[in-house]
Amino acid sequence: MNSVADIDLADPRFWRRPARQRLDAFARLRRLDAPVFYAERGPSAGPSGGFHALVRHADVVTASRTPEVFVSRHGVTTPRPPRWVRAVFGDSMVNLDDPRHARLRSVVSRAFTPRVVARISADIGKLATRVVDDVVATGPADFVTAVAGPLPFHVICDMMGIPAAYREELLRRINATTERAGVQEGRRRLRVPGRGLAALARMHRVVAGVGRDRRRHPTDDLISALVTAEVAGRPLTGRELGAFFSLLLVAGVETTRNTIAHALWLLTAHPDQRDLLLSDFDGRVGGFVEEVVRYSSPIVQFRRTVARDFALNGHPLRAGDEVVMYYVSANRDETVFTEPDRFDITRTPNPHVGFGGGGPHFCLGASLARQEMTVLFRELLTRLPGLRSVGEPHLIASNFDNRIGRLDFTYSRKES
Repeated sequence: MNSVADIDLADPRFWRRPARQRLDAFARLRRLDAPVFYAERGPSAGPSGGFHALVRHADVVTASRTPEVFVSRHGVTTPRPPRWVRAVFGDSMVNLDDPRHARLRSVVSRAFTPRVVARISADIGKLATRVVDDVVATGPADFVTAVAGPLPFHVICDMMGIPAAYREELLRRINATTERAGVQEGRRRLRVPGRGLAALARMHRVVAGVGRDRRRHPTDDLISALVTAEVAGRPLTGRELGAFFSLLLVAGVETTRNTIAHALWLLTAHPDQRDLLLSDFDGRVGGFVEEVVRYSSPIVQFRRTVARDFALNGHPLRAGDEVVMYYVSANRDETVFTEPDRFDITRTPNPHVGFGGGGPHFCLGASLARQEMTVLFRELLTRLPGLRSVGEPHLIASNFDNRIGRLDFTYSRKES
């Protein structure tokens, strides 16, 4: 008998369990005939009083690709931010449905096509060289702050057109808005991603100033494209711009930073896979990147609301019900991935949902993240032989993202 009475995905204490225990719990949930409903407490519970946990790959993909049924407008994080927060700071694209979502995405997507990303690979290479130069100059310490964080941050800033003078302050704001996401120590409640509201407000003001300048003097960057674009016959409002900037700066930096950190940890823990990658980097790096994303699942889950009665792979849902799509579980689904707990850079096919399960909310930055990983690890493994993590990573307890807070590392320097 498969008992799951000890599993409560709505309880913050579940997310403080060791990673292996959480993965085993999801494996037990996947063996059930239908999604489990979890009751929530407090104002974040919403009108349905809880959510159905979608833990199978097929369920997550169906919900992702049926946006007319599974809508985002009521909020996609668990718990949801208070309504006043959304009213003050605006809704990011993840909380929008078509046609508003499609109109805004059409503007933003021009900066994230594979062709555009390929064109900026030289710039990413220069940034990767600079990051490794700094590591060589200062020596090994924390991989997250020395390597995994700086590269995606400066890539995003370059794409957006953020002047160098603002970047140090913006990085502090990003860290402040994300440090409160997760499970609050000592209390039985979850923290809302991006809840560092004072830091978020200051970040909005910084970027709003850049936006005002770009309206007067547009250049070839993403901020200029946004502030000069019209959606539904009107320019974007200040709140809409601020919400998008927050999404890109926080999500675009945070998720890639986590993935890069997990990549080093996984290469260290699996030396056979490291050797395989080094034996044919260009031939293996694509599989390496996809497997890191699948195995680490940098985003744990997103939430949707059911707009009308619907049978999800045979399971009836009613209008107003809520579901949570657990990417971390779908990426270990035994019916899709052979030996899902094995880290294997040769895995093919690899239909992971680490960038989302498809549909209109598939990650815009997927191509960019792949390019950053490829360029950075080519630079790291070429110039820093013996690069590896030291000790266990400091994992941050969170139901939202799979974050490494600190990862010590070491290396030997390649002689020229």
